[in-house]
Amino acid sequence: MTTRRALLKAFALLPLAGCATTRPAAPAPTTSAASSSTRPPERHDHLLDLERTFDARLGVYAVATGSGATIAHQADERFAFCSTFKGLATAAVLHRNPMAYLDTVVAYTEADLMKSSAITRRHVATGMTVRDLCDAAVRFSDGTAGNLLLRDLGGPAELTAYLRGIGDDVTRMDRIEPAIVEATPGDPRDTTTPRAIGTDYQRIVLGDALPADKREFLRDLLERSATGARRIRAGVPRGWRVADKTGTGDYGTLNDIGVVWPPDSGPLVIAIMSSKSTVDAEYDEALLAETAAYVVDTLTR
Repeated sequence: MTTRRALLKAFALLPLAGCATTRPAAPAPTTSAASSSTRPPERHDHLLDLERTFDARLGVYAVATGSGATIAHQADERFAFCSTFKGLATAAVLHRNPMAYLDTVVAYTEADLMKSSAITRRHVATGMTVRDLCDAAVRFSDGTAGNLLLRDLGGPAELTAYLRGIGDDVTRMDRIEPAIVEATPGDPRDTTTPRAIGTDYQRIVLGDALPADKREFLRDLLERSATGARRIRAGVPRGWRVADKTGTGDYGTLNDIGVVWPPDSGPLVIAIMSSKSTVDAEYDEALLAETAAYVVDTLTR
């Protein structure tokens, strides 16, 4: 870890390269009360360099909850959130219902399945409890499970309404899977900003958006996620607790939103979102791992 931090610090001081690959065009920044400030944003040259290295558009919002220190890099630009919505949908279902509701069995059919339905595919004949749907959606990013949670809420608009209720006036959900992974640049549907979704996860994992028992249930699912080993988790020191939800889509879209617990300070909230300019662009999770490493190093110095 000492070597990684030393390298990151040295690399961040290097001058910007004179020739860079062309960055994908970014949608117009989203304005909100949360993003307004009279101070110019701090420049993070290392994050700019990562954008060039990976030929990607990168958005980052991170906050050290103990000190209040923040990192914001294109934090108010819109990105497709893809499967990161599943943690929010789980929170919305928990908010609306008593814990006993988790034992309710939900029926579905083969027609509800899709490529990402790794868990729900096994239980078509019997259905699944809401508890197990939350587990499949959050831990394994099962698309059918996510859609069934949205169906339980009453549709995508109801998730948007829930988010408005916890203070997010930016994030909007318009469709279900698999349409949400299209992630077409400039399309405002099914998008958020790093600042908005990072703040949402701070509220549902660390804040009072959910009562303690429901918050603990969700946090446990996020901590046991099976999809993010090469993203935020790969950029933090071994042994640190991480609770995160990933998202992946077309145009090289890679996201990871999470909370990290350093051993000697308050939790870090980290939202990393990225995309590329072509629909079939290759995925490179190292972009998120290296971004997370920089964020952790910067906020824990």
